[in-house]
Amino acid sequence: MTEDTEKPSRKRQARGEKRIAELLDAAERVFAAKGFKGATTNAIAAEAGASPGTLYQFFKNKEAIAEALTARYVERLRAAHGEAFDLSVADLPLNVMLDRILDPLIAFDRANPGFYALLADPHTSPDLVGAKRPAQAVMFDRLDAILERKAHGQPPEQRRRTAEVAVHLFRGLLPLIMAASEEDLPAVITEVKRALGAYLDGALADADR
Repeated sequence: MTEDTEKPSRKRQARGEKRIAELLDAAERVFAAKGFKGATTNAIAAEAGASPGTLYQFFKNKEAIAEALTARYVERLRAAHGEAFDLSVADLPLNVMLDRILDPLIAFDRANPGFYALLADPHTSPDLVGAKRPAQAVMFDRLDAILERKAHGQPPEQRRRTAEVAVHLFRGLLPLIMAASEEDLPAVITEVKRALGAYLDGALADADR
């Protein structure tokens, strides 16, 4: 293949990648507004300014769109986890540690409402929900390592349980964060951190006894 024939091929590939990104961006907005069950391929195509036929050139159905969108989210989530769960935060005071851990996670969830909507929708397939599990496993491992460094002497099984309860507390409070207006968000985050801080403070105090 000559250079002259390679250039049009690269241009077509670039246009295809751009169109896929536009369709996924549109799908994120539609899923965030309507949930998985309420979203349709026609609505996603319209949101992207494309015809349904164009959409079907890249995705065979709504499930395929959700799968591609979830894969993109998981990559972003790994980056957020890498920022949040740096082992060095264990050396910080608890309130500062919570700021360092929670702020990137909250920023991710607020910036990706479509991901939250997909996971919260009971009609989303178990396979899609399960796509997040490897990233979650890494998150638990990193939080466990942080607590090991911060909670000297806490038995491993108790430390793991503390990490799991803390994560589930955050998930339980996440709907408040997602529903908060920009005006109310700082106050909501403060209360979420207060709740998690109270739990971890007690758990860490028990470990030191």
